Amino acid sequence: MGNERIDVLVGEHAARLSERLQAHRKQLFPPDARKELRKFTSGEVADLLGVKDAYLRKLHLEGRGPEPEIRTGGRRWYTPADIQALREMLEKGAKSPGTYLPGRRAGDQLQVITVINFKGGSGKTTTSAHLAQKLALDGYKVLAIDLDPQASFSALHGFQPEFDLLDGGTLYDAIRYDDPVPVRDVIQKTYFTNLDIIPGNLDLMEFEHDTPRVLAERAGHLFFTRVGDKLAEIEGDYDIVVMDCPPQLGFLTMSALSAATAVLVTVHPQMLDVMSMCQFLLMTSNLLGVVAEAGADMSYDWMRYVVTRYEPGDGPQNQMVSFMRSLFGEHVLNHPVLKSTAISDAGITKQTLYEVERSQFTRSTYERAIESLNAVNGEIEGLIQAAWGRQAKA
Repeated sequence: MGNERIDVLVGEHAARLSERLQAHRKQLFPPDARKELRKFTSGEVADLLGVKDAYLRKLHLEGRGPEPEIRTGGRRWYTPADIQALREMLEKGAKSPGTYLPGRRAGDQLQVITVINFKGGSGKTTTSAHLAQKLALDGYKVLAIDLDPQASFSALHGFQPEFDLLDGGTLYDAIRYDDPVPVRDVIQKTYFTNLDIIPGNLDLMEFEHDTPRVLAERAGHLFFTRVGDKLAEIEGDYDIVVMDCPPQLGFLTMSALSAATAVLVTVHPQMLDVMSMCQFLLMTSNLLGVVAEAGADMSYDWMRYVVTRYEPGDGPQNQMVSFMRSLFGEHVLNHPVLKSTAISDAGITKQTLYEVERSQFTRSTYERAIESLNAVNGEIEGLIQAAWGRQAKA
């Protein structure tokens, strides 16, 4: 064995990788540039609003609503802000409330969805990001919280933690035990209309280190209320909160689960992943049972498993999905997230499928992937609407 110190070696590798990532980001986005969301075709906007493209053309010709960009061939392109403006205009003339603005009404509870699994590669961050973005595009006011110290969700939204969050700015600043800040101080706007974010970085690990000390020093201290108490500060500002939890069942995840109204568990349908999930469920049950006995409310509006990175032609995967459905029944979402080169290729440039231009892929590849994501997110939207006592739009 050599005499190389592992801490020094790992530190050198981290510095080298960080430098390369920063160079990569500068190549993708010039210094001080912020990510911007592309414009959407009139066909995409019509699908989002649930109207015909011809109706959008009629509105434009009549001078009603936002003025779209006109490109070659008279094609109309709309910004995310334009889409929201159209929603607000159409809602005023809608026959029933919530037709175009489907968010909360008086008496509706803030929906807090935790996305969890402690095995890497389960598609947790990909699922969280596409869910939060699609809900925002659909007209909901969404807050996304990155609770994973690895901060992949944040990176997808244009934040590189070791450069952009040098002075903090994560949820840890709001839930720490000494001198916490108001949660609004760590919320940032994204380039998606209706979507705000609390980014993550390694500071979140401090909560795991602080909590045992505080529990030892302050008898009866309730760590699991920290996240819920902070969400109460902004309860009226949003319709939905989506939390991308860390891949471990620590104090942070338990506090997030205590604040949640719903739980989404991502599962890659292979034997080793399902075996890992079994251990995860056992640990979750035991630990949350202890938290419940300490006074936490562990009742949820819904809990679902979402099958991710699914390959329909893979026989063993199909067997595993059938196995899960036989065990868990309706708790497994009907639609899976398909494994797709479109999703993975978009991730290389730190984008989701809702951000990239469909022209970057073959039509069949893009449509297959986007239909899969829309079906999953549509199911989840239906669960949200049901929790509010109504049905989702058809």
